[in-house]
Amino acid sequence: MAKIRPGKGAPYARILGVGGYRPTRVVPNEVILEKIDSSDEWIRSRSGIETRHWASPEETVAAMSVEAAGKAVADAGIAADQIGAVVVSTVSHFSQTPAIATEIADRLGTDKAAAFDISAGCAGFGYGLTLAKGMVVEGSAEYVLVIGVERLSDLTDLEDRATAFLFGDGAGAVVVGPSQEPAIGPTVWGSEGDKSQTIKQTVPWDRYAVGDVSELPLDREGNVKFPAITQEGQAVFRWAVFEMAKVAQQALDAAGITPDDLDVFIPHQANVRIIDSMVKTLKLPEHVTVARDVRTTGNTSAASIPLAMERLLATGEAKSGDTALVIGFGAGLVYAATVVTLP
Repeated sequence: MAKIRPGKGAPYARILGVGGYRPTRVVPNEVILEKIDSSDEWIRSRSGIETRHWASPEETVAAMSVEAAGKAVADAGIAADQIGAVVVSTVSHFSQTPAIATEIADRLGTDKAAAFDISAGCAGFGYGLTLAKGMVVEGSAEYVLVIGVERLSDLTDLEDRATAFLFGDGAGAVVVGPSQEPAIGPTVWGSEGDKSQTIKQTVPWDRYAVGDVSELPLDREGNVKFPAITQEGQAVFRWAVFEMAKVAQQALDAAGITPDDLDVFIPHQANVRIIDSMVKTLKLPEHVTVARDVRTTGNTSAASIPLAMERLLATGEAKSGDTALVIGFGAGLVYAATVVTLP
């Protein structure tokens, strides 16, 4: 029997650079209130969200990704043609095929990098980071670009009081490359498909081919609505608060890290109440910097963790070399948590 030669990559992997892009339009809660019966105070008390960014027609999934990725590549100190793979996590690229990652890889000037999309909702960045780490260590790519990008304004029902205020647009990216010491810990990830209906798209795309309007959701004027993201808020909140704190602790244990060892906590930016509850459950010390980027960015799903990471580093609230716990969780229901050294 012939023996297959194993791949030979770096001993470990690390995040070398980070970049983000937020659309230019800032949308305050007052705009959301034009179509729902609520108040600015209620939105802030329930979610912590004050503003969010919505993309213009020119700020496409690809365009935002290229902007964020370019910053990450520059921050990593490498050239685009050194990137061996591009992994894009998104649920808001509406062409079934080809993968948007291929267009992004080309526009960045990579040298025929492997490129593919993944759909893992708000845990997508963690999934991509785990795949990138494996590629670097296995040797199939020396540098991997991981992008989380969403235009969730396209999938928001502005008449849905439960979700209209939640979502924003943006892109976050990191470059993962070789390291001589561990800088990305083991990933604790998984799914709970029995809860998949708690966050979902309102109508499958193929329903629009039926031709029967009665089968489709209508707005107040009787016009057919575009598909939107809907969720069972209380069920999702309970799951996130109680179950994801356990996953976060498992990621700390897997990395051999205690809460006292942490410098930064970067959870998925879904809701300030969820974030604060996780901080309390994990008993994080006061010295740990906690990302609350959701206040001004909204929930950007797969983009939320790298965007929050980029802002913390840019503002000096976190610094290079800090030890950070990151955890993403959402539709599926899926989750992924790990400990990383910040670039």
